[in-house]
Amino acid sequence: MSNKFKTVLRIDASARRSDSVSRALGDRLVSAIMADSSEQQVVLRNVADGLPFVDEGWITANFTPDGNRSASHRETLALSDALVAELQNADAIVITTPIYNFGVPATLKAWIDLVARAGVTFRYTQDGPVGLLEGKKAYIIVTSGGTPVGSDIDFASGYMRHVLGFIGITDVEIIAADQLMSDPNRTDAAHSRISSLAA
Repeated sequence: MSNKFKTVLRIDASARRSDSVSRALGDRLVSAIMADSSEQQVVLRNVADGLPFVDEGWITANFTPDGNRSASHRETLALSDALVAELQNADAIVITTPIYNFGVPATLKAWIDLVARAGVTFRYTQDGPVGLLEGKKAYIIVTSGGTPVGSDIDFASGYMRHVLGFIGITDVEIIAADQLMSDPNRTDAAHSRISSLAA
């Protein structure tokens, strides 16, 4: 596993910088992925630092044909272009996220809105949308205080799997450490899964 991915994009969504279970599990997973190779690269994107929400100006710039975009349009899309390039250049994506109020943090949703772009990361066809970021592996580490991952009230893990599939990333591994408020030892299964992936 350690030599499989040349570039790994890591996206952290937890508002916590310290004592974050999702970030700690992400550290362990990325270490396993990147072990024993000086030629591999990790690109870090901490969306918890904040991202702008899509607004009317962004939508106007995005749906203006590339050849007709003004300097202002390109400036408006510059961050989105950078986020998309990070995805395009990555062989694997590691996303660490807690569940906040049954869904993903707002900053992670903002990232999704900035990278899901028609004609760039997906395209519309007569048979429906087709993702353009094929051939990548994604790992989603999901933690929660009380929401059971995979349950009817978990609107985070299934949503992330769907969104990634929508842009062409269909090889998705979900690693869960859920209901930690009732049992902090529920991280054991996540650690075990990471160990098995590394092996």
